[in-house]
Amino acid sequence: MSRDITASPKGCLVNGKWLSRGLVTEIRSPYDGRVVGAVHLAHRDEVELAIDASVRAFEITKKLGSFERKAVLQNIAAIIENRHEEFARSIALEAGKPIRTSRAEVDRAVFTFTVAAEEATRIGGEYLPLDWQEFTAGRWGIEKRFPLGPVAAITPFNFPVNLVAHKIAPAIAAGCTMVLKPAPQTPLTALMLAEAVHEAGWPAGALNVLPMSNEEASLIVSDDRLKMLSFTGSATVGWQLNAKSGKKRVVLELGGNAGVLIHSDANVDYAVERCVTAGFSYSGQSCISVQRILVHRPVYERFLENFVAHVQKLKSGDPLDESTDVGPLIREQDAIRAVDWVERALQAGAKLLTGGSRKGSVVEPTVLTKTTPTMAVNCEEVFAPVKTVEPYDDFDDAIAQINDSRYGLQAGIFTNDARLLFRAYNELEVGGVIAGDVPTFRIDHMPYGGVKDSGRGREGLRYAIQEMTEPKLLVMNLQ
Repeated sequence: MSRDITASPKGCLVNGKWLSRGLVTEIRSPYDGRVVGAVHLAHRDEVELAIDASVRAFEITKKLGSFERKAVLQNIAAIIENRHEEFARSIALEAGKPIRTSRAEVDRAVFTFTVAAEEATRIGGEYLPLDWQEFTAGRWGIEKRFPLGPVAAITPFNFPVNLVAHKIAPAIAAGCTMVLKPAPQTPLTALMLAEAVHEAGWPAGALNVLPMSNEEASLIVSDDRLKMLSFTGSATVGWQLNAKSGKKRVVLELGGNAGVLIHSDANVDYAVERCVTAGFSYSGQSCISVQRILVHRPVYERFLENFVAHVQKLKSGDPLDESTDVGPLIREQDAIRAVDWVERALQAGAKLLTGGSRKGSVVEPTVLTKTTPTMAVNCEEVFAPVKTVEPYDDFDDAIAQINDSRYGLQAGIFTNDARLLFRAYNELEVGGVIAGDVPTFRIDHMPYGGVKDSGRGREGLRYAIQEMTEPKLLVMNLQ
């Protein structure tokens, strides 16, 4: 049965109870500004209760068998599937993500919990022969992974269910508890997911979800009872939190200005299709959204003409409209900033091929050329439907251009030459190289993360579970 997310303010999930004590803040559609729901912000004492609850609940979760953790994760996946359209509509309303794309995100969340259920049974170890010297005769060891402890998690607005799933699912699989702060723009979907986790049978206090101010969130960053901080968001905020996290293990999934390289031997029509999809899906509000497109000069004009023609066919507007391709940015101030960067690029000599303006928070799909690496539309994370396309003559120079960035999340390369592909793989300063496709490709069980300012550590279920567990050695002496 569908539930109305605008019916009444949502409370915080703390120690298995829904607390509705704090100030109420309205959640508004980024498309038209209408109120789509409301939440109670957590008090400081509620944050303290949540931390205490996560510490106590860890005494339960760390002892649960893998079959028990698997069952909970399977239950969560089934609940999300049963409420599929409700989740999708919530994402579209509070995040402004087009409804078709929102449905795809819900599908991914189901997959994320399903994979986590399997990985919960695959947390293995290692047998170590230790009799390598005479004095160690008869000795051997085993290494087993143990859950790290309570985890602090902070999630962004752009994937309100699946990036929350990427914190919660591996924590459950590993046997860890969690205190989670959802993005202030999209708490409703996160709280809906919290309902599913609670309903699925995860122990009270093992997951606590609290919309809260940044000031209150500083408690979960600095408190040493929480053994890990998992943050997804901007590079600026991520590294600031890292500095305040004390002795915690820290995993940061941060921003990027993803580059894609298209060589003349590639299927140019396919590259156009993928770059349009990857550059403008959810208005470019993804840290691996295609931003910088470098095209080998022999096919540059052909690519550019087809790319612009396809971009001009994209439909902007209401995210609840089934035909909408490009919806709003999350805030109007982000739209203002994106258009300002475009205008600054034009004043510095760039050429506008399409787009370049906005209506409220909706920015027209925009393509620029004749840009330089120092322009903000290239060297910063634009996080908007604004793309640059430039030609290159030398393959190694193109790799150097992609590397000329403080970011290093993922890069894409279209070529049929294995030598060029492996040269790119060896030389690109990124966490992942996507061959024959855009840097925006991600399937949720693959290792995902970046280098340089793009972060530290890896997500993807098995890899996140490794981050959330600690190896412990047992040495046996049977002499």
